[in-house]
Amino acid sequence: MPQATATVVAPASAPPTRTAGARQSAGSDFAPLLRTVREQGLLERRTGWYARGITMNLLALATVITCMAMLGGSWWVLVLAPLLSVLSARTAFFGHDAGHTQITGDRRKSRLVQLVHANLLLGMSQEWWNDKHNRHHAHPNHVDKDPDVAADILVFTQRQAVGRAGIRGWLTRHQAWLFFPLTTLEGIALKIYGFRAVFSTGAGDRQSGRQRTVEGLLLVAHLVAYATLLLTTMPLGRALLFALIHQLLLGLHLGMAFAPNHKGMEMPDEESGERWGHLRRQVLTSRNIRGGPVTDWFLGGLNYQIEHHLFPSMPRPHLRLAQPLVRTHCRSLGVSYTETGLIESYRQALGHMHEVGEPLRADA
Repeated sequence: MPQATATVVAPASAPPTRTAGARQSAGSDFAPLLRTVREQGLLERRTGWYARGITMNLLALATVITCMAMLGGSWWVLVLAPLLSVLSARTAFFGHDAGHTQITGDRRKSRLVQLVHANLLLGMSQEWWNDKHNRHHAHPNHVDKDPDVAADILVFTQRQAVGRAGIRGWLTRHQAWLFFPLTTLEGIALKIYGFRAVFSTGAGDRQSGRQRTVEGLLLVAHLVAYATLLLTTMPLGRALLFALIHQLLLGLHLGMAFAPNHKGMEMPDEESGERWGHLRRQVLTSRNIRGGPVTDWFLGGLNYQIEHHLFPSMPRPHLRLAQPLVRTHCRSLGVSYTETGLIESYRQALGHMHEVGEPLRADA
């Protein structure tokens, strides 16, 4: 397990404020880093690496399905649900990378890979995800522009918490304690959002009718295949329990991968008049997780969140190679580069969410 300590690379003086960042010429501090990364070939695709990983994941999924058929008459089949949730998370990570064209520069092939992994294997709309995720990458942690920090069940600033009452107020007061239990619903929520985006009126504005039809058919195929698999390999009650364990653990795994990345980091908004360039916008709002091969595997490479945000199309195995270059460049500019251990990242994220709910607890 990584050490629960934080490392922030910064000069002896205070980190640059939003005002100081506004004086930077947009993109001027990023260009030298981009040039170095390109010269070292770190933006070149690793199609073979991804082909091996995807093949191994699909074979593992096929093996689990075969074992489900063999053990469906026994309660031991439930042991396979956590394993299936881990493999489903791997599937989500490959779909994520395909959406960023990390696997191949051919957008049609990238879309095909993502349709298979997101729509068919997970039951999640790739177009809905891409739209939401691209807006997040364009304005990470921006209170008014990043959909990932929009006020909903959870809130991420004290301004968002103002006036929340009833059940929403109760959730906000206790959201730090409820965060991980709520993430267990993420796998189910992704399916619901995807189906709603594809089948609701006006949801296909960004897609042709044919593309929307393909998405819809694959989502339905996933639902039918998933239900058929469970109901033909085990009794109804056991099938429902298996699905519940699988989906809850999938949501928890995805939540554990996404939670440390931005929560508790800088949160610009329209009132601040933030004018950061690309480098500061991505680095100051993101947090890296220190670790090794196990951490990289468990978090799907998203522990290199700073590098991923700076270079979204960079293949996953190159992120760790780019990290020393990014860290050194940030040090030379006096830009804070935040890296911490896995447990400490959760402590910081939950600490921030606890702080957000403080005014409502005081009023209560």
